[in-house]
Amino acid sequence: QVQLVESGGGLVQPGGSLRLSCAASGLAFSLYGMGWFRQAPGKEREFLASIGWSADSAYYADSIQGRFTISKDNAKYMVSLQMNSLKPDDTAVYYCAARRGSGSVNPRDYDYWGQGTQVTVSS
Repeated sequence: QVQLVESGGGLVQPGGSLRLSCAASGLAFSLYGMGWFRQAPGKEREFLASIGWSADSAYYADSIQGRFTISKDNAKYMVSLQMNSLKPDDTAVYYCAARRGSGSVNPRDYDYWGQGTQVTVSS
């Protein structure tokens, strides 16, 4: 069965960096676009970044543009999110998701989801 497993979350001070990884299995990863989303308590799931199946097209939400970078390694079945200049408002559970073809900003377009990894930005 398809599995997406996020890792790399944790506690970081404001201004710090984290790199989240999402390991995929059970799917033809090179045919899937990937997305990163987050959800803070009491808020809706928020789109952050997506990347197409061939890893040559990335799209970012305005809220994280210039701070976060998505990358996809089809050989390793891995998608990553490098997060720099973290702020307390970035505190949330972070999820990766997969859909056939291109990425998308709409969470309803995704077929598979990971279980999430907690990111807490606090001094």
